[in-house]
Amino acid sequence: MDTAALSPSPSPASGAEHAHVLTLACTNRKGIVHAVTGALLGVEADITESQQYDSPDTGDFFMRVEFVTPATREDIEQALAPVREEFGMRMGLWDAAQRMRTLVMCSKDGHTLNDLLFQQRAGTLPIEIPVVVSNHLDLQPLASFYGVPFIHVPVSKDPSSRDSKEAAEGRLRDLIAQFDIELVVLARYMQILSDELCRDLAGMAINIHHSFLPSFKGARPYHQAHERGVKLIGATAHYVTADLDEGPIIAQSVQPVTHAQTAADFVARGRDVEGSTLAQAVRWHAQHRVLADGRRTVVFS
Repeated sequence: MDTAALSPSPSPASGAEHAHVLTLACTNRKGIVHAVTGALLGVEADITESQQYDSPDTGDFFMRVEFVTPATREDIEQALAPVREEFGMRMGLWDAAQRMRTLVMCSKDGHTLNDLLFQQRAGTLPIEIPVVVSNHLDLQPLASFYGVPFIHVPVSKDPSSRDSKEAAEGRLRDLIAQFDIELVVLARYMQILSDELCRDLAGMAINIHHSFLPSFKGARPYHQAHERGVKLIGATAHYVTADLDEGPIIAQSVQPVTHAQTAADFVARGRDVEGSTLAQAVRWHAQHRVLADGRRTVVFS
């Protein structure tokens, strides 16, 4: 999501063409695109991709630009500073080649974790996973298979326990700082985060939810859906907020099902769609394609 100021990233050497991503949001008015492209022209930028959106509901303007330039980061920031000030922009600037450092949280179900780890290894996700955190030990062998450190952070329902929820979240905060984490992904992590932690992770934590099954709460939602004869199952990837499973939506997918399929078929199909939907959301976020528009998102896919 966009940031209030230009985001830090390593500065490339002057003279070498280097790719950047620029995102911005502000109240819509005439002259924004002209001002932005003019500033980029001033640093000899070659724009390779540009997308924009004017929200009819909020009156805000959103833009994402990919460009290459021999200019240093400092020169780019200096060129854009007057534009940002003139239009009151929330602006972000990133190194397009830099992979986003991502902490993945999981519990016992490993299908989404496996998908993220595999795609990271294959180079199809622009992320780096330096650590996997879980409240159970079940998925430690999976993380080890991919050579990723696994840290067990148990969570007890007893608030006086050394493994209380408060203590576990304190440990998580320490790990986020220790590993210089930019994104937290809840890959079927079956614990509810505290409101305070949700606020602290606003815009940098993504969850996956079988929310195309809203009528089926609690355990075994796909079995409940099978019993009711639903014709579509799907998943939603969204930003984590204090409102459980109601954060701004990033990606959604559905798959058709029929009466001829078993409950086990529903579970298998559901796992597939959860994995692909979460990976897509992570990809868009890591490519800085997702900008906040109130309780919704603008996704420049």
